[in-house]
Amino acid sequence: MANNNQTTARSGSRFDLILHILAAVVALLGLADATYLAVQFLTGEAAVCGGSADCSKVLGSSYARIGPVPIAAFGVLAYFAAFTCAVFAAFDYARMRQFFAIVVWTMFAVTLWLLFVQAVLLHAFCRYCLLSAALVFVLAAVVVLRPPAR
Repeated sequence: MANNNQTTARSGSRFDLILHILAAVVALLGLADATYLAVQFLTGEAAVCGGSADCSKVLGSSYARIGPVPIAAFGVLAYFAAFTCAVFAAFDYARMRQFFAIVVWTMFAVTLWLLFVQAVLLHAFCRYCLLSAALVFVLAAVVVLRPPAR
């Protein structure tokens, strides 16, 4: 009977490790996406949107920045924080699991707002923004699927 409990604990730990490695990889993809958009904004270059007028409409809107700072720069910070927390959580730092959840749920709330802005206020969607939203949804799934703390 004790052997069965040890197997369950180990498999839960392995599952937790796999989830946090997945989260770290997803956060790196989001970091690349957000960095690209932030650099494009800060250099004044237009993002390569494949001829999509919607993409340019979203990225050129007043909702794409807070003052002189592009929203994508906040995305860079958020994805970097999610990546860092996921890596430390993979090494079983309990506090980082909590921080990871806080960062991801904050990102999730902001993502919902930005999706609302695109759908309702701008009537246009940016491919890069939708990619970021999908990545945030995956990170939120990791938080939901993560086994409870031991």
